[in-house]
Amino acid sequence: MTINLDSLALLELIEARGSFAAAAVALNKAPSAITYQLRQLEESLDVLIYDRSGHKAKLTPAGKALLEEGRKLLEGTEALTKRVKAVASGWEAELRIVLDSVVPFEQTIPWIEAFDALESPTRLRFSSEVLSGTWEALYSGRADLLIGSRLDQNQFASATGLHIQSFGQSLFVFAVAPGHPLASAEEPICIDTIRQYRAVAVGDTSRNFKPLTFGLQSGQAVLTVPNLQAKVKAQLAGLGCGWLPWNLIEQEVATSDLIVKKTEDATRQSSLCFAWQRGSQGKALDWWTQHLATVQLNFQPPQ
Repeated sequence: MTINLDSLALLELIEARGSFAAAAVALNKAPSAITYQLRQLEESLDVLIYDRSGHKAKLTPAGKALLEEGRKLLEGTEALTKRVKAVASGWEAELRIVLDSVVPFEQTIPWIEAFDALESPTRLRFSSEVLSGTWEALYSGRADLLIGSRLDQNQFASATGLHIQSFGQSLFVFAVAPGHPLASAEEPICIDTIRQYRAVAVGDTSRNFKPLTFGLQSGQAVLTVPNLQAKVKAQLAGLGCGWLPWNLIEQEVATSDLIVKKTEDATRQSSLCFAWQRGSQGKALDWWTQHLATVQLNFQPPQ
């Protein structure tokens, strides 16, 4: 059993023009050629597509189902054809973007909307990693573009095949829930005092790179969570203390659901960046890198 696209297109044309004769005129064919093609399709499927018992041939229920599903196939084929031609002209089939959890997905929505305006055939696939996991995803080829923190441990990356461009700063502050013992501690809080209480930490998602830790003290108890959003929730619940990016807790600080405390370490800055492999080509990647070069993120409290 074979259904070819020409036969499906013929059904579509007959219904659009209203009759076999009108479809034949549109195709510059004899009506008998149209009838013959339909007979072949019916024999191939072993079903009756048109009921010819009346004055005018009408689609049978099977014919209506074939027309409905055939339209979907024709539309899909047209979209696939356009997509293949676009990819051949330099657009990637898919662009994989890995986000460090310090950059919330909602931050990317205006960028996606701007990209969508291009009507590009390139599909976007976002993933989220933590600390070294983002860089490993880029190094290993699991991602084409990285958006996140520029870790000190990765400063060597510019010499090993990556383009890295900074585009902002993120401020980390030490925060605890109002009911946490450190909420009433005298400031600045010393390291020895912080060490006495459990920290909430985000687990590095790297598979092969050396895992990194951030803001943990030697000998300190640790609750490890999967991402920064979970870390915020854990600290809101009073399950531990730790450093959090200001942009993720601004509202909670304003409502006093989290208390920012000064420590001996003062505040911590993280440089935000985007990075991609040297030699990578593709119109979608080019657009994203050029667009991000116009962006300046400032995840810090107003002065």
